[in-house]
Amino acid sequence: MTQVSERQIDAIIERHAALQARMATGEMAPADFVAASKEFAELEPVATAAREVVRLRGELISLGEMLADPEMKAMAAEEIAAVEAALPAAEHDLALQLLPKDVADARAAMLEIRAGTGGDEAALFAGDLLRMYSRYADGQGWKVEIISANEAEMGGYKEVVASVTGQGVFAKLKFESGVHRVQRVPATESQGRIHTSAATVAVLPEAEEVDVAINDSDLKIDIYRASGAGGQHVNTTDSAIRITHIPSGLVVIQQDQRSQHKNRAKAMQVLRARLFDLERAKIHDAEASARKSMVGSGDRSERIRTYNFPQGRVTDHRINLTLHRLPEIIEGAMDELIDALIAEDQAQRLAGLGD
Repeated sequence: MTQVSERQIDAIIERHAALQARMATGEMAPADFVAASKEFAELEPVATAAREVVRLRGELISLGEMLADPEMKAMAAEEIAAVEAALPAAEHDLALQLLPKDVADARAAMLEIRAGTGGDEAALFAGDLLRMYSRYADGQGWKVEIISANEAEMGGYKEVVASVTGQGVFAKLKFESGVHRVQRVPATESQGRIHTSAATVAVLPEAEEVDVAINDSDLKIDIYRASGAGGQHVNTTDSAIRITHIPSGLVVIQQDQRSQHKNRAKAMQVLRARLFDLERAKIHDAEASARKSMVGSGDRSERIRTYNFPQGRVTDHRINLTLHRLPEIIEGAMDELIDALIAEDQAQRLAGLGD
């Protein structure tokens, strides 16, 4: 395990104390005070973890000195054992606090699910995945809003895009991007044969207007009459929007709303998220020291998980984790799976710090 040095710990505690002292003077300009307050809040949990490590390391030194006293030796040895047991966990917590933060972790997310190989069964599976994430979101206190949906004739979705808002959405869902495979007997299968189908999931951090500069001259906007399900008004007005971002070639189509204005707003919301995701990918690829993590690679062509209904199991292939709890997981009980992915990502990043 990567151990944080005394020098690093001293620097953390000194910086935290210096910020606190500056803010207490009451002499800072408003803008400087806001910046200092933000840094102080971000540093607070790190400083708390650092002080706990300092406390435990100091206790070990003091207790070690007490071993020389015959009358205190037995008690000191017992307390040393307790401190030695607690110290690794405290050092691990501090190391986690010092890992570089993904600034997108606290953001809302755009969830895109597309049916892959498997025809009608793939579309039904895409619908199952949307329900799984929606129920997981309910348990987290998040809100799910369908942005656009292309429903399949037999049920489910050919493609569905949803906005998921709440606290720390992207941090929890970002490892869900990739190909999800299902193995089960379709309802239409008369001979009981198991079919394999797939759906692709993409989780993008939602972007604000300030995150992505989009010039109007870079957009080609087409307005046309919507088609498909959507109520009596959807086919009678030119409300559907297709936005093409010329530099990137990205195309977003939105026709779920009756209002052309609302469709345009939602299409721009999706476009911003996709452009922001492209920019993040470029930065990640350009970093010379970028880790090659199987958890966080974000390769959406990679098969990441299999849902095997006959055996009642879910297997995440990136971390070789198999859970025999498929009925609960497909109904949204994803905590064990998601926590395992986050823990593996943290372990890989900690190991990378020691390289």
